[in-house]
Amino acid sequence: MILQENVDLRPYTTFGIKAAARYFTTLRSNEDVHSFLNSRLFLNGKHLILGGGSNMLFTGDYAGLVARMELKGIRVVDETQDHVTLYAAAGENWHDLVMYCVAHNYGGIENLSLIPGTTGAAPMQNIGAYGVEIKDVITSVEAVDKKSGEQRTFSNKDCAFGYRESIFKQEAKDQYLINGITLRLTKRNHVLHLQYGAIQETLNGMSIADPTIRDVSNAVIHIRQSKLPDPAKVGNAGSFFKNPSITVDAFQLLKEKYPSIPSYPSTEGLIKVPAGWLIEQCGWKGKRFENIGVHPNQALVLVNYGGGDGGKIWDLAMQIRDSVIDKFNITLHPEVNIVMQ
Repeated sequence: MILQENVDLRPYTTFGIKAAARYFTTLRSNEDVHSFLNSRLFLNGKHLILGGGSNMLFTGDYAGLVARMELKGIRVVDETQDHVTLYAAAGENWHDLVMYCVAHNYGGIENLSLIPGTTGAAPMQNIGAYGVEIKDVITSVEAVDKKSGEQRTFSNKDCAFGYRESIFKQEAKDQYLINGITLRLTKRNHVLHLQYGAIQETLNGMSIADPTIRDVSNAVIHIRQSKLPDPAKVGNAGSFFKNPSITVDAFQLLKEKYPSIPSYPSTEGLIKVPAGWLIEQCGWKGKRFENIGVHPNQALVLVNYGGGDGGKIWDLAMQIRDSVIDKFNITLHPEVNIVMQ
């Protein structure tokens, strides 16, 4: 394990916020992982596992040890005529994995195209988009117990997946280091999810009547590129807040006052309301405050126009949250992980 000191984290996060790690290392092998877990810095100080840095906001420098996950590898574990079981190491780029599956005609995650981040972070957040969540295809998650160093396999049920939630963000938070996931995907008779967002409309615009999984992936990529800023050009972490779910009664009251309020069915009889719409109704869309702000095309995305301060972005997020509470009596919760100074 190679250790560095006072490392600038801007190249490793999509927000591009100026922040430094007191100590920094990369995990490229299982030997690196075990060396990391047995290191003095890990045992005696605070630490942070960093994947693609696409869902993280640093509010200042990090005084502990940052370990960047770079374990690589994709392999077929099992397959039949209809399905394939695929293992992917935690350091694989998520979109690259999706493109690998599309190229091999493995169906199930094409709606999750162009989501930034690493494969190991996907189950933690239960990433999802356009009617599909990672929980729909995950069969197991491989992880190392940070205290004992023992390998453990979590079944789909063990992961306790919820909306942008999992056991790794709740009762098992910070207890495990994910080093790989296993997916069960279709090889034929793919079930396409076209009813969410503008997928069907985009396919119609492409004059595609009988779409393949590649067509769906291309449509999703087109939609995301048209709505969301490229982190390589404008620092951001994608959707900053989760879409809130409210009771049917609460939604009906809002519907009477705001007839155009959009909604989607959620779990357990709840109604999901787009956080971006709520934020836009509060007047935040396109607002800029020096070198930070709210994206002009998507109110759910907070941006760093260059040289932005993480603490100020967090302050802006809290102002947005408070305004939504005042106007709609709905509390927004961050989807982004906040690393406080």
